[in-house]
Order: sequence, then structure tokens, then C-alpha cells
Amino acid sequence: MKLQNTPIRNIVQLLLIVFTGAALSADVHGQCKTFKLSDSGDTLNCTDIKNKKQGKWVERTNPLRGAQGFDEEGEYINNRKEGLWRKYNLQGDILSMENYKWGLQNGISQYFTVDGLEREESWKAMDPDKEYDTIDVPDLYTEGVYKSVIIKNDGYSLKHGKWTYYDPRTGFIQKTENYFRDSSENPLAVFGVKMKRPLSDTAAASLKKKALAAKTIEILDWEKKNAGKKKVKVRDGSTGY
Repeated sequence: MKLQNTPIRNIVQLLLIVFTGAALSADVHGQCKTFKLSDSGDTLNCTDIKNKKQGKWVERTNPLRGAQGFDEEGEYINNRKEGLWRKYNLQGDILSMENYKWGLQNGISQYFTVDGLEREESWKAMDPDKEYDTIDVPDLYTEGVYKSVIIKNDGYSLKHGKWTYYDPRTGFIQKTENYFRDSSENPLAVFGVKMKRPLSDTAAASLKKKALAAKTIEILDWEKKNAGKKKVKVRDGSTGY
């Protein structure tokens, strides 16, 4: 497009866009103590005047002592990972997609092999700015019963939700696990089987005493004589096929 044939309004708008973009870029750079520029001109790896990581980052971990290297990309807010982070091997294959909150895993994370998706995890982040926090812990033996526990919060993530393991080649589910605030939920609940609280020593002894009292003298005498003897298998006439 020749300049002399361009309407003056378009020229003014074009100049405004250029100056605005330059001003915004200068403002972003002004907030960064150190930074890098991508090939497209985006600001990356910004460290502010307080030496905290901010904005979009691309990081590389080189191979070391047999461990494979990898690249990571995502966003930092005040030195903490936030949102979706992707990890690749040095050949560019995706290794994982993890979600973060307050620098901790939160939500769904997926892990891959070169063949495909291998595992999907679910996490819940604890706010690291709280010194103490309250969580509901399920009773592993009584379904539907929870108790609140006050814990010191050192800033960590809890297993929370459904974990799924796949065959990367076929995509078929191999197994699933369910967690509630870092505690494994009853894996048999889907079949209607409840995990009951184990009996105390007193209750177990009482039941054993009642069971013994229900046995006749003849049964007790036979059990005493045959205690420790090897059991003999008796054929019932079936062919076994």
C-alpha cells in the first residue's frame, strides 16, 4: 500500500496501534528485572524487582546422571506456578499436563508415554498462606462418616477425586482409584459392599466365646483330636472339566 493513497485516518490509527503496543511492551519490560523475548516478541521468563517469577515462562532441565531432560512451559504468579503447565521431552513429545494453584497441583493432571495417555490424577491444593487449615477426613470403616481435623498447613496438595490408569496403546482403563482429601475411599462401594469397623479385642473375644458355647461336646472333641493334621482332599466324583 502506498502511503500517499492511504487515508489520513488510517495512518493515524496505525500510528496509535504502534505507539500503544510499544508503550505496553515498555511497561511490561519496566516491571521486569530480567526477561527474555520470544521469536514473536512476547515477554518470557520475567523476574520482577523482588526476584519473583512473573508471567509466561519456558524452562529447561538438562539430562543429569541418567535422568532425561525436559522442557516446561506455563505461567508464574508471584513465584508460584498457576494454571496449566505442560512438560515435554527434549524431542518435543508431551510428557505431562498439570494444573496448579498457589504453586501446588490442583485439579486434573495427565501423564503420557510416547504411546499415549498413561495416567490421570486429581488433586486439591491447600492454601499455603494459611498456617492452619481444617479438612474433613473420611472414616475408612464406616461409610458416609467424616470428621473434621485441624492440621498445620505446610502447603501441599491432597489426592482428591478419581485417579484413572490407562493402557497407553489401546486407551483402555486398567484400574481406577477414588480419593477424598488424601484418603482412599472404599473401592468396593460400587458393588454395595461396606467397610465396617473391625471388632475390638473385647468384642472379638465375646463372639468367640459364644461360638464355642454353641458347639456340641462331640464337635469340640473331634476338633481337638484332629488339630494340626493335614487336610485330605476328597473327590466328589466330578471329572474336573
